Amino acid sequence: MKMNITDEPAPKPDLNLVRTDLANERTLLAYGRTGLMVSGTGVTLIKFFADEEILQVIGWAFLGLGLLVGAVGLLRFASLHARLHRDG
Repeated sequence: MKMNITDEPAPKPDLNLVRTDLANERTLLAYGRTGLMVSGTGVTLIKFFADEEILQVIGWAFLGLGLLVGAVGLLRFASLHARLHRDG
């Protein structure tokens, strides 16, 4: 196959951007794991220590905290992703 003068090779990916994207995704996964574990601890306290009022309160607090950690991670991921892929 002949290559015309107008045929240009595909641009090379910006490896710094690729590495930063991958690091951002790993950070999102870490937030997700942390939020899931904190929420899971809360659900465990709520489910298995129903007779202890203080553990119920702590369980609900952990459940809310885990959801908050997940939401913060998602917001941080979306914010950095938008900044990295902004045109111009």
